[in-house]
Amino acid sequence: MRSSLAPGVWFLRAFSRDSWFRGFILLMTFLIYTTYHMSRKPISVVKSRLHQNCSGIIEPVNESHSLNDSTWCNWAPFDQSNYKELLGAVDNAFLVAYAIGMFISGIFGERLPLRYYLSAGMLLSGLFTSLFGLGYFWNIHVLWYFVLIQICNGLVQTTGWPSVVTCVGNWFGKGKRGLIMGIWNSHTSVGNILGSLVAGVWVDGQWGLSFVVPGIVIAIMGLVTFFFLVEYPEDVDCTPPQHHGEPEENLDNPEDPANRPHANKESSLESAGSGSKEPSAGPAAISFFGALRIPGVIEFSLCLLFAKLVSYTFLYWLPLYIFNVVHFSAKEAGDLSTLFDVGGIIGGILAGLVSDYTNGRATTCCVMLILAAPMMFLYNYVGQNGISISIVMLIICGALVNGPYALITTAVSADLGTHKSLKGNAKALSTVTAIIDGTGSIGAALGPLLAGLISPTGWNNVFYMLISADILACLLLCRLVYKEILAWRSSLRRDKGYREM
Repeated sequence: MRSSLAPGVWFLRAFSRDSWFRGFILLMTFLIYTTYHMSRKPISVVKSRLHQNCSGIIEPVNESHSLNDSTWCNWAPFDQSNYKELLGAVDNAFLVAYAIGMFISGIFGERLPLRYYLSAGMLLSGLFTSLFGLGYFWNIHVLWYFVLIQICNGLVQTTGWPSVVTCVGNWFGKGKRGLIMGIWNSHTSVGNILGSLVAGVWVDGQWGLSFVVPGIVIAIMGLVTFFFLVEYPEDVDCTPPQHHGEPEENLDNPEDPANRPHANKESSLESAGSGSKEPSAGPAAISFFGALRIPGVIEFSLCLLFAKLVSYTFLYWLPLYIFNVVHFSAKEAGDLSTLFDVGGIIGGILAGLVSDYTNGRATTCCVMLILAAPMMFLYNYVGQNGISISIVMLIICGALVNGPYALITTAVSADLGTHKSLKGNAKALSTVTAIIDGTGSIGAALGPLLAGLISPTGWNNVFYMLISADILACLLLCRLVYKEILAWRSSLRRDKGYREM
């Protein structure tokens, strides 16, 4: 007598082959970008080790310094009085190179196999991240070495974001895209948390390992990517997604009858039928200026410039802020700063869920940005009064600051990269993603630079700068918010008309 089928097997059979492959791709791209951010985070933790107060540290027996030498424990050239500007220069070398490279990367991402492009980028990222840490073991004390390594690392790290967003966009359609990508985008915060924790293990000792270990991890993940990544559903005989299979409102003209749900049927069929197993047989890749003409690309790009300015200033300077203001050790400051990224996970998921439910990406971003400004003000003034309030406020600030940033770089980028005006041509996805994130990366470069210049005048001024950037990000979405409100009003009128019939 045979036993009944095991419950676990019933569970496995409940999912189709397409579902298993989509889940696998989601996990793969999640791990890929987790390692990208993991390799970026150590510099923010190690900063407080490169320049610290040496008076409270016991000098090793084999070291001989002048009694008045208060910088013996610091790492030259960051032992100078203008160390904040020097550390800011190292940050900026990476971020400026990243911003410039991002605009180029999207163009390459549309025209090269993503698997090769990502694998090469991850191997090179591992190399340059490790080279920064090897400066400790090779006893390198010249600024140009660290700046040059950061420039190279910034350029190769641009291979990541357009590629993973394009890959996910190839596999997932518009339905529940905000929620799916909100959960998926937690890789940014998970990578930051892991990077902080790994760097914290060695920061008070051989800090070079804080870079070498993440460099090895991302290189290994690059090899995994080469052997297992699948770019298109058609490559493994899976069903391609319908990017416009659900009703959606046109932000440019919500009153137009052509934008009603039944008018999208033809577009949906075109999109569903446009898949080709050979990508070269599909539509030609869109030009840079063609991508700029897609409605909403410019507004969201400029909004992300200021939103990412705020996010990356926290990313690079929060551990040092906690170290200086609360006087925690370098490891404790790095560990506490991870709570900002915990909040980022919550904010990204919440933003995706709300924007899916309301069909209002811009409005969701705008509301969270409005709430973020007073919360940053409060954190600066009362957030350090106790460990409990600091934990709560870091999580809230992380959610409100990173929520809009996560939504724009994922669901919004994928929406615009598969916009109806493209008539089923999804070849714009990488270019649109690169334009949006590249513009945002300009802000990411400006934020840490400005923080390095402003922080000597007081941390209060840094927070005023962040609040101003947050408000500007909000204002840039006003037109799109207005369009979404018009679309909601039009939808309510139609629903009311259907009920009265």
